[in-house]
Amino acid sequence: MSEDKKTTVQKELNEEKPEKDDKRQKVSVDKEKTEQKVAKEKGEESIPTPPPIKRKKGRKVRRQVRRGRVYIKSSYNNTLVLFTDINGGALAWSSAGLLGFKGAKKATTYAANQVLLDADEKVQKYGLKDVEVFVKGVGSGRDAALRALVQKGYNLLSIRDVTPIPHNGCRPKKPRRV
Repeated sequence: MSEDKKTTVQKELNEEKPEKDDKRQKVSVDKEKTEQKVAKEKGEESIPTPPPIKRKKGRKVRRQVRRGRVYIKSSYNNTLVLFTDINGGALAWSSAGLLGFKGAKKATTYAANQVLLDADEKVQKYGLKDVEVFVKGVGSGRDAALRALVQKGYNLLSIRDVTPIPHNGCRPKKPRRV
């Protein structure tokens, strides 16, 4: 008995099971055959089925954004610029660290200017013209970034300072002794 079981198990292993793709092909072939049989019974000539149409992938359409927002975050150590649409979806961003500035050079006005120019290059393809500006932080790059924005020809709809200000919240750090 044990030999019979072994041989049946080996036969099952040796048999090739059709894969899912083979089943699909068989089903389509069977459909064609049945269609041909029905056509013969009706006395009509069988019309061969055309091959499936290959669809070309369309180009990705770049959306055009006329109005948007610019978020400028300027700290003592870095400057970040983010361009978004009205709903807050990011279009392009840049920072001084991304451009290769290191250490204290990241917080300079020159770095802030370069950051805005880099982000502006990335956002050109969207056709952004009218922007609302949100400035956050106390670094020296905030004014430089704003000037660069005006220089690039953007129409500033509004400028808001959204720097967080404590209303007697947490206890402040004690002053540094230098």
